[in-house]
Amino acid sequence: MEINRSEFVKSAVVEKDYPKFNNVVEFSFIGRSNVGKSSLINSLTKRKNLARTSKTPGRTQLINYFLINNAIHFVDLPGYGFAKVPDSVKKNWGKTIESYLVSDREKVVFLLLDLRRIPSVEDMEMLKWLEHFGIEYYIIFTKADKLSNNEKFKQLKEIKKKLVFKNEDVFFYSSLKNTGRKELLDFIGEKINQKK
Repeated sequence: MEINRSEFVKSAVVEKDYPKFNNVVEFSFIGRSNVGKSSLINSLTKRKNLARTSKTPGRTQLINYFLINNAIHFVDLPGYGFAKVPDSVKKNWGKTIESYLVSDREKVVFLLLDLRRIPSVEDMEMLKWLEHFGIEYYIIFTKADKLSNNEKFKQLKEIKKKLVFKNEDVFFYSSLKNTGRKELLDFIGEKINQKK
């Protein structure tokens, strides 16, 4: 799949404000604050500022919808984790994420994990949550360019003490170098064809 057109549609908090569903599938990106969701969306679409990126963790507080090739949506979900925001705000993000994930919209969720970090308590909770609700999800390890092959091997060994997966079942991505872009877009294209 190649992306020829991409545009920001709207931000939403509650289901009634989501854009009209396209009757195929939408692709959602979730992960800790600062894991690189917006950068990954910008890399996939080759649009530098399509999704707003920030050095401040927790900047995405709404569900942001992007229309891709006039056909499907990419969905940038609020980041969770260490953002320095009041607990009341975090609670609202939790509700925002939960109401999206349990909505009836046909979705494939990409859970982004920073390859340099051992999955956090929040990451593990999100995985349990996705499995509990039977949501189709896949893991993308971001910031893959930050580690040498040797460091990557060691780090994956540590991560696998917490998470069970085969390397061929996850994606490795670098938004800086666009590594993994083709593989992820091909996978998204296959999913669209399967769901039609």
